[in-house]
Amino acid sequence: MGRTRETAVYTHGHGEAVLRSHRWRTAANSAAYLMGSLRPGMRVLDVGCGPGTLTADLAELVPGGVVVGLERAPGVLADARAEAARRGTGNVEFAVGDVHALPCPDGAFDVVHAHQVLQHVGDPVAALREMRRVTRPGGLVAARDSDYGAMSWTPACAGLDEWRAVYRRTARANGGEPDAGRFLAGWARGAGFDEVVVSSSEWVYRDAEDRAWWSGMWADRTLAPGYADRVRELDLADAQALEAVAAAWREWGRLPQGRFTVPHREILCRRTA
Repeated sequence: MGRTRETAVYTHGHGEAVLRSHRWRTAANSAAYLMGSLRPGMRVLDVGCGPGTLTADLAELVPGGVVVGLERAPGVLADARAEAARRGTGNVEFAVGDVHALPCPDGAFDVVHAHQVLQHVGDPVAALREMRRVTRPGGLVAARDSDYGAMSWTPACAGLDEWRAVYRRTARANGGEPDAGRFLAGWARGAGFDEVVVSSSEWVYRDAEDRAWWSGMWADRTLAPGYADRVRELDLADAQALEAVAAAWREWGRLPQGRFTVPHREILCRRTA
């Protein structure tokens, strides 16, 4: 087993509202750029697997292969194992580990995947270098991250402006980079990849059900103890200000003309040597 070390603080935490968001993720809505490269029999490492819905999807796309879901927070893996058991997905396993020191031998996987991970790590170039190490020559490293600075919404909402400003400052104080999507390609080059394919995609929340889910989830996340306590510790907002941001989220979610767009960048990096 490799030795893990402390990296950035995970800004979101693992409360119910965060896991609600993570369970929504599937290969179709979060890894479409990778799906065409997966084949039966492949060995895949899913870094930062969370509650395992996306991991189980990847396992179903490589029948006869195996997917290993890796997560730094041991408690979340109980949810991931339960999800795999519920589906009857037998070619998936889970382990605790840190992307900066992966507990895997060199060249162990055909594909190493990380969704919304690099924005939260202390050294994304080192993380990609480590992901490259455990990928076989000719294999792929795949990563997808959002860009908070490029998120957009209509109608304009001062409360959401405040939410983004506070979140970005908190994430950076925690050692992460909330605008990670725009930096992925440069980080990959810095990690030693010569062959990098860049793509982009979006999550768009526009109908009443999607708006209610997205806005309610972020209202809850804004007030969740892990995040709210850190914001107050950094003196970025007090409890009253956070309550106002949560109320703004809920109010925005009820607007029939509301639309929220989350842009992502994606990289497929071939290990050529």
